[in-house]
Amino acid sequence: MSVPRYDEFMPAIIRCLGDGEIHSLKELVEYCAADFHISETDRAETLSSGQNKLQNRVSWAKSYLKKAGLVDSPKRAHFCLTEEGKKAYQQGPDCVDLNYLSQFESFRAFFGQSIQTEAVQSASEQLENNPASPQERMESALEEMNSTLADELMNEIMQISPYEFERLVVKLLIKMGYGSLSDNTEAVTVKSGDEGIDGIVSADKFGFDSIYIQAKQWKSENVVGRPVIQAFLGALAGQGASKGIFITTSQFSKEALAFAAKQLQSKIVLVNGKQLAKLMIDYDLGVSTIATYKIKRIDSDFFSEDV
Repeated sequence: MSVPRYDEFMPAIIRCLGDGEIHSLKELVEYCAADFHISETDRAETLSSGQNKLQNRVSWAKSYLKKAGLVDSPKRAHFCLTEEGKKAYQQGPDCVDLNYLSQFESFRAFFGQSIQTEAVQSASEQLENNPASPQERMESALEEMNSTLADELMNEIMQISPYEFERLVVKLLIKMGYGSLSDNTEAVTVKSGDEGIDGIVSADKFGFDSIYIQAKQWKSENVVGRPVIQAFLGALAGQGASKGIFITTSQFSKEALAFAAKQLQSKIVLVNGKQLAKLMIDYDLGVSTIATYKIKRIDSDFFSEDV
């Protein structure tokens, strides 16, 4: 089965620690995975940040239990039940949920001094439709904001002239490390007689190799087909070039993608509108940072050293 909501792991953690022994986080994760019969494929699933989803959700469940005073950590990354945790185990671990934890002052303080039981119940109801942990929700919110930002970027891009679009593409490649602006002052070719090439950038700092660019500012519903890519390949051959990048604000057909992928003599990279917007966001081109949030976790190496 897929990885359950983080709150659903709480009873399993209580059951695991119910043997009275001290268990490591790794053991808790393994116990929970076995308890829910989670497949190897689902166990390997990761968040967009690269962190393992199963471990992330078990860790959050453990943290909530610890905040409520049901779980203690007698040594680093190892856990056991407290007296309250033992009571919960005796009553039946299945009763342990967010509503159960709300009876403890330490847990209520964790959510906020004025938290009410109704608020915790509301959180439980929300989890029915959204199984994500707090970190996952933050990552999801970031993805949603970036998706909106990408749409806004494309709207702006479609307002500029085709020549300005070609310059934007070159600036992006320079941002990505292909030469420098001073090295590529003539990167955008003249509007006429460019023989199917819209720009050229250095593939390295010394200019030993070059990347030839084709940039098409097409509406999103338009599709760049195989014939267009074939024509670009011909333009590369006419320049004696072996590397090309075709960037469009629209999308490519399956045939175009397959044709570019099978080229052996010339390397052609295709970038569609969505990829273009993502690259601009990733390399801070046409966007600016308005806020920075840091997510921190325990540095295990630090605590492994002699202090």
